[in-house]
Amino acid sequence: MSYAGENGGVTAVKAPRLLDQVRARLRLRHYSLRTEQAYIGWIRRFILANGKRHPRDMGAAEVEAFLTALATDGKVAPGTQNQALSSLLFLYREVLGVDLPWMETMVRAKRPRRVPVVLSHDEVVRLLARLDGQYALMASLLYGAGMRLMEAIRLRVKDVDFARNEICVRDGKGGKDRRVPLPQKIQEALRQQVERVKVIHREDLDAGFGAVWLPHALARKYPSAPRELGWQYVFPAAQRSRDPRDGEERRHHVDESSLQRAVKVARHRAGIVKPATCHTLRHSFATHLLEAGQDIRTIQELLGHKDVATTQIYTHVLNRGGMGVVSPLDR
Repeated sequence: MSYAGENGGVTAVKAPRLLDQVRARLRLRHYSLRTEQAYIGWIRRFILANGKRHPRDMGAAEVEAFLTALATDGKVAPGTQNQALSSLLFLYREVLGVDLPWMETMVRAKRPRRVPVVLSHDEVVRLLARLDGQYALMASLLYGAGMRLMEAIRLRVKDVDFARNEICVRDGKGGKDRRVPLPQKIQEALRQQVERVKVIHREDLDAGFGAVWLPHALARKYPSAPRELGWQYVFPAAQRSRDPRDGEERRHHVDESSLQRAVKVARHRAGIVKPATCHTLRHSFATHLLEAGQDIRTIQELLGHKDVATTQIYTHVLNRGGMGVVSPLDR
């Protein structure tokens, strides 16, 4: 309820829609925009699949039926099914405040443990040779520094340290920071890219823009920071766009799908039959370091893995196996 003045009386305030409540709760918990979009999408699909009934009127039977349909009819991967379950659990626990016994009994789909696709050094060279401009530079960071796709895409100018030959990866998976090596071979190209960013940033400032998005309310704490060069993206988008969260027109980073398409085209042109993607370059980084004799703990830190068990998967893709076993056929 709200008071509209002496003559206006009392007016009813319309309660926010369910999906708006979910969105607000996700932002309160500092979930990423991608997670927000994914959760909203799954919750919407769940409601539509049940005839637009309110989730309060549904329970374990409807959730299980929805997840079963995803697996049997939609044939989704276990990871996708688990993401749908996570979004529904968030809805009931965090938004509706419903903590029912059946929520604890929900069984997550078991994800198969697969050996990652890894390129040989020659294949990596051939792949990178088919890429041009900033795509070649970004792909070189994925392989040369072991960065994840979005870590390279979101790289800021201030986090490239040419003097120390390193890159600081901010807010990686799990919200962790880490330092990775800056490959010598791409230093000059990266310097030129930063100079290009300076020109673009100056043009944006002259046009009355130039402010970049900052996380965790840093823009309020440091009002001038969004317009500083150091906070600009190393790989900016070609055009300014409106931020989906606050509607402000800014220059965002380049869209990751453009690099993914470029790598796919380069793979075909290089004649590589392996289903290599951008993440394959990160797998190749770890495997080639192991082959060169680097200790697994160091590789764990460079990759930003929480558990060394995750890093140990790369011991299974070495040329002679994790234990250096030689096939009896080769004896």
